[in-house]
Amino acid sequence: MAGQLTQRGALSLLLFLTPAVTSTWYAGSGYYPDESYNEVYAEEVPRAPALDYRVPRWCYTLNIQDGEATCYSPRGGNYHSSLGTRCELSCDRGFRLIGRRSVQCLPSRRWSGTAYCRQMRCHVLPFITSGTYTCTNGVLLDSRCDYSCASGYHLEGDRSRICMEDGRWSGGDPVCVDLDPPKIRCPHSREKMAEPEKLTARVYWDPPLVKDSADGTITRVTLRGPEPGSHFPEGEHVIRYTAYDRAYNRASCKFIVKVQVRRCPTLKPPQHGYLTCTLAGDNYGATCEYHCDGGYERQGTPSRVCQSSRQWSGSPPICAPMKINVNVNSAAGLLDQFYEKQRLLIISAPDPSNRYYKMQISMLQQSTCGLDQRHVTIIELVGRPPQEVGRIREQQLSANIIEELRQFQRLTPSYFNMVLIDKQGIDRERYMEPVTPEEIFTFIDDYLLSNEELIQRQEQRDMCE
Repeated sequence: MAGQLTQRGALSLLLFLTPAVTSTWYAGSGYYPDESYNEVYAEEVPRAPALDYRVPRWCYTLNIQDGEATCYSPRGGNYHSSLGTRCELSCDRGFRLIGRRSVQCLPSRRWSGTAYCRQMRCHVLPFITSGTYTCTNGVLLDSRCDYSCASGYHLEGDRSRICMEDGRWSGGDPVCVDLDPPKIRCPHSREKMAEPEKLTARVYWDPPLVKDSADGTITRVTLRGPEPGSHFPEGEHVIRYTAYDRAYNRASCKFIVKVQVRRCPTLKPPQHGYLTCTLAGDNYGATCEYHCDGGYERQGTPSRVCQSSRQWSGSPPICAPMKINVNVNSAAGLLDQFYEKQRLLIISAPDPSNRYYKMQISMLQQSTCGLDQRHVTIIELVGRPPQEVGRIREQQLSANIIEELRQFQRLTPSYFNMVLIDKQGIDRERYMEPVTPEEIFTFIDDYLLSNEELIQRQEQRDMCE
């Protein structure tokens, strides 16, 4: 009986006995009758399960969600949870085993460890500046995330990334780069006529329309050419604008400003004369004045104007030989004919044989061209009353005119003397001795010529040589 208890490992007895007594045992009662007031107590200890490798379900059946258990039993392949069974644990694709990879069914009817399958995930991808991405299955295995950029940006790097089994994303983070230049539109080309009496036109325009295709930010716009509202000369002018965005991309546009000048046909100077014109001399509003050489006078309109019709006003005058009327009543009447037309060189001498007089006339006769260029007319007063003689070129002067001229210009008939009078009738220089024509010409060129005459002198500098 003692061997059976040990084998079952469940029962122990505690006996309390009196001196020898005969007793009767009642089978199955667990007690003995108390005939002599001697007591017998029996106490049963909880039994440990008996080890039995034949029990097919010694441990509970393993059931791993999203995975499987591959078991090997000492009793054979049909036993999956019998005592001593060893199971290898694994997870489905996309899941990771957390816990023991191998467990064994223990005598305690429990498995030697625990485990479960956790779904594999990649980290959440960071957002990219000026772009976004969309994923097929979030952050789970095999989820593919496709990147795209906002309008005006280009993707540089991986366009797609896949969540891999190791919990990492394939590839690397892409970036959105602004590669598109700004969009710029210039004003239309324009044509403008020059204003009257000017060779330029003032031209205005609106600034160009500029837009950035990316973030809309334009950092600066530069202009190559005159500013709006500038005065443009005749011809075509290219105006160019360049716009820059934040990524230093640039775009340019251009337009043309064309300025035209209304012009009249080029005027020809009159024979024995010349022209002085304002501005370019043939543009709308220009005025051209006609001038005659020495010894000639203008007949006709003094000036003509270029009109908007591109035609000159009036008709061209002519330069005719100057007609001097010597049959006047006074010296003033004679001199008035030269006012603003000619300079006068009046020579007075006591007689034709005067040495100074003969020397001076001889030098002047050799410089007729220079005198004509400087508009100088010579008046000779020779002799004393009643033998005096006066002449302008080949025309003779009366005795009264001779006398008045000498008195008016303070010339004496007693000796050689000479006076130079400008076109306004003013006494400018006096000579008591003969002078060379070059001295007279230098004085006139330095002090008496108008601006128009100076220009004419430059053009005719070599004509008398």
